[in-house]
Amino acid sequence: MTSWRRTALSIGALLLATACTSAPDRNTAAPPPPAPAEEPAESPSPPLAVRSLTSAEMQYGWWNWAAGSTEDRSPVLDRSGRWCAEGQHENIWYLAGTTGGGAVERTCTVPVGLPVLFPLVTMFGEASDCETFMDTAKGSATLDGAPLAAEPLGATRIKLRRTPGNPFGDSAAPSENTWSCGLWVRMDPPAPGSHELTIRGEAKDPAIKVTVDYHLRVVASGPTGAV
Repeated sequence: MTSWRRTALSIGALLLATACTSAPDRNTAAPPPPAPAEEPAESPSPPLAVRSLTSAEMQYGWWNWAAGSTEDRSPVLDRSGRWCAEGQHENIWYLAGTTGGGAVERTCTVPVGLPVLFPLVTMFGEASDCETFMDTAKGSATLDGAPLAAEPLGATRIKLRRTPGNPFGDSAAPSENTWSCGLWVRMDPPAPGSHELTIRGEAKDPAIKVTVDYHLRVVASGPTGAV
């Protein structure tokens, strides 16, 4: 996934006062020196236009997020939502499914204004593996009871960097010839407040079943992650 950055530029203005030619009045206090120009805080990157992301951008971004944490802090292995904010980017919010190890219920705080991206089921491997996987992949998602559109993304080449000790292999070297595929959901930024998100997915080869219930709190500020 491409990295988007903005650079904040500031231009300060210095006002010079001409000196008075007459002798200063000793009974009059000298005016205070002008306050220095303040540097404006750098603005965060704007939220990604999630609807315009390509298959490669979606799958590259999510997989490198999922593979970027060690096993003890992995959002994919997390069963409570404690590591929901681990490794998140500033302009999109990723949510994790599971590796198929039973139903999971997570509580997660999401910053307001960020689009959300997650798979119902996904895998990486060879392009031929994706063809078999997609033949049986299925799933659904709802937000507050309303169904969300699931999007099939076929075999797409990605460059995967895995942090040593992550759940998806112990290789720090980038994999140049990895292919990803799956059923994906992209969400526009959810409204502030509490939301119930359900994720269901399954496939037969390799066999996987994903069952996750998220209790989301979308907030304007404050700490992210589990509450």
